[in-house]
Amino acid sequence: MLPELMKGIYLTAHGGPEVLEWREDIPAPRPNAGQVLVRVLAAGVNNTDINTRIGWYASDVTGATDGGEVGEAGGHAGALAFPRIQGGDLCGRVVAVGDAVDLPIGARITCPINLPRPTKTAPTAYIALGSEKDGAFAEYCLVDAADVYDVSASPLSDVEIAAIPCAFGTAENLLTRAGVSEGQSVLITGASGGVGLAAVQLAALRGAVVTGQTTATKADVVRNAGATSILERGSDPAPACFDAVIDVVGGPAFATLIRALKPAGHYAVSGAIAGPIVEADLREIYLPDITLHGCTYQPPQVFARLVALMNEGKIRPLVSKTYDLCMIKEAQEDFMSKTFPGKLVLIPPQETA
Repeated sequence: MLPELMKGIYLTAHGGPEVLEWREDIPAPRPNAGQVLVRVLAAGVNNTDINTRIGWYASDVTGATDGGEVGEAGGHAGALAFPRIQGGDLCGRVVAVGDAVDLPIGARITCPINLPRPTKTAPTAYIALGSEKDGAFAEYCLVDAADVYDVSASPLSDVEIAAIPCAFGTAENLLTRAGVSEGQSVLITGASGGVGLAAVQLAALRGAVVTGQTTATKADVVRNAGATSILERGSDPAPACFDAVIDVVGGPAFATLIRALKPAGHYAVSGAIAGPIVEADLREIYLPDITLHGCTYQPPQVFARLVALMNEGKIRPLVSKTYDLCMIKEAQEDFMSKTFPGKLVLIPPQETA
């Protein structure tokens, strides 16, 4: 009963919004052994979608994500095969399974955006849903059963579930790598965005004392997520006052963020929306024994902890707006404007299969 064709968005090349193409004749995938075919219920919008579209992950791009530069080989792992279906945030329902899959038809599922593929020689290897593998910006998405997590028991809505994998997965990974624990002081940059707001909520759940850096107009949103204090965007933090800095902004502020750490503090980064090229005084890193963490690979236990929190209803993302999937260009434009706090979510067509 599965359709031969599906509707969705093709990424046809690296470039501006014009390379996103709405199609109604995309071949619908079929599951092989160990795979699950999912009807997409909702799919979140993320920085990584735009980064991949413009080829920002290529080393020849040196500016901020809104700087107008386009890379040539800008997928997570280099050159992409076009056309590609993007979308790393998935909430869906199982409609078909391949052999050797013990997952019921009708189960509501999600999965991480960064799918771990470690080997002995590459222990942090991964592929990204929507980059190296077709993602959720279509009616159906094919995923490996080993990457799937059942969230049928969660009290969260489909839209809320779809707002979690990238933002909360990235945030939980940052906090885990930085070793954030109860009573520690934590500075979170970009605190009103998807990852930042998730990091505020998750750090507060760990019992940390959270300072969120954001604009005055979004300060209340960040406080409501669990921040005890606000640092105005563009302001420099006081030196040597934080156990950890969770950074998704990068750019010119890097050196001041390093100085804001106490001796033996931890700086964890998983984004650079203000620019990937930074300057710092190495003496301010090695003399106070600062540890730097680059955080992309997510061990399975990181996302498993998130799934437990989802199913227990202990986390809840802020979703500011939803869009029909065919309105992806408008959704990405709104995302880049930084007008809305939290997450934006796309809804594919929901005709009965």
